Amino acid sequence: MKRVLLLGASGSIGQQTLDVISSNNGNFELVAFSVGEKVDLVSTIIRLHPSVKCVCIKHGEYIDIFKQQHPRISFFSGDEGLIKIVKKAKYDLVVNALVGFAGFPPTIAALKKKATICLANKESLVVGGEIVNRLLKKGYGKIYPIDSEHVALAKCLSQAVQDHVSKLILTASGGAFRNHSKEQLSDVKAADALKHPTWQMGAKITIDSATMMNKGFEIIEAHYLFNYEIDKIDILMHDESHVHSLVKLDDGTLLADISEPDMRVPITYALFEGQTQFSCTRIKSLKQLDNFHFHAFDAAKYPCVALAKEALRMGGTALAVLNAANEVAVYAFLENRIPFLSISELIAKELNYVKVKRQTIRNVIEADRLTRLHLRKVLGN
Repeated sequence: MKRVLLLGASGSIGQQTLDVISSNNGNFELVAFSVGEKVDLVSTIIRLHPSVKCVCIKHGEYIDIFKQQHPRISFFSGDEGLIKIVKKAKYDLVVNALVGFAGFPPTIAALKKKATICLANKESLVVGGEIVNRLLKKGYGKIYPIDSEHVALAKCLSQAVQDHVSKLILTASGGAFRNHSKEQLSDVKAADALKHPTWQMGAKITIDSATMMNKGFEIIEAHYLFNYEIDKIDILMHDESHVHSLVKLDDGTLLADISEPDMRVPITYALFEGQTQFSCTRIKSLKQLDNFHFHAFDAAKYPCVALAKEALRMGGTALAVLNAANEVAVYAFLENRIPFLSISELIAKELNYVKVKRQTIRNVIEADRLTRLHLRKVLGN
């Protein structure tokens, strides 16, 4: 029985992780979790998972109420509480399903405890991939990705000889605006961007899908997870989201991971640490997958991908700048304070504005803070 600490239990990935744990209750038990704004879920999760010993909530003013209701459970709050629950809870696996930069410090804290992390928090690798890999090389913990694309790559790479791999191919839905021209994007609103064609996700990542910054982040993640350079990682547009990623071999054949767009599948793969049964499809060309539709990636329409690649080439704290600028810009768009196309423009300016430093925990946190401070001043708040 593996004991699970779930960070971000109230989000989309968190809720689906709870489903997977409940469906495999002979293999996993929830012993600790965190929630953000949705504190109304706390008591329900505790009732459904009586093995819970520790809980972290976002706002401290609710702690006394929960302590009275659940006196046998330890409660923590805020960003400091996330670190405390990682340090004090007793678990075998951490599922990091937090959204944004807030997920980075808990990932580092868990690795320092030599924990196994099932990672859905993209930002941990985006802002601190160099730090994470330094810890992993020293024997601090393990990471199993939860992103469907990276789980697909892990599966396909396990069926390939590394020396014969020529490309990693990340598939992309293109988000809510995949049928829009770049000119049409000047007038789109947040409500339009939140209508993803295939996946049900939180607001922030749905906007990242519309700008395809999420795919830029996934290139960065793939680089750090699998040790492939940027020029070996491509993007392929795919309407149905059934082909989650592909690996191209040097003889031109392709390995593909194909399944319904259901995040419970990669979550299960990660929780079982890659020890689930799966099969990859080997094809000579995409024409063999004639039930699906594929299109070339349009770099001009999605400038955020190029910005992500630029930040990866710059290295160091440039990646923290990229992420912080994206978070501030995305939430400004969600609040209808900036137009859609300004998201990439603001990120580009921030990458040129901040001096890049070596990637250390202190420098990453400082770069994140300074970028947010500067961009909020630019936006007038």
